[in-house]
Amino acid sequence: MPLPIAHHFEQYRRMENQTGPAATIRSFARWATTPPQAYAAYFIALVLVAGLSFYVGTLRPKKPIGLGPPPVTVPRN
Repeated sequence: MPLPIAHHFEQYRRMENQTGPAATIRSFARWATTPPQAYAAYFIALVLVAGLSFYVGTLRPKKPIGLGPPPVTVPRN
C-alpha cells in the first residue's frame, strides 16, 4: 500500500529544472548558506561593510555648508 504523499515529491523535481534569474538567486542562496560557504560569505560581507564604512567616513565635503565668516560683533578676549 503506497503512501498518498508520494505524488507530492514530484513537484520538487520539476522545480529544480527551472532556469532564470530567480532560480539562480535561489540556488546561490542555498549554496551560500551551507556551513563551509556560509563562513566565507559572512567574512566577505563583514569586510565589505567595514571597507565601505571606512570609505564613507573618509569622505569630506570641500567646503563646510552653512558656515560663513564670523560676525564683526563677536567679543574678543
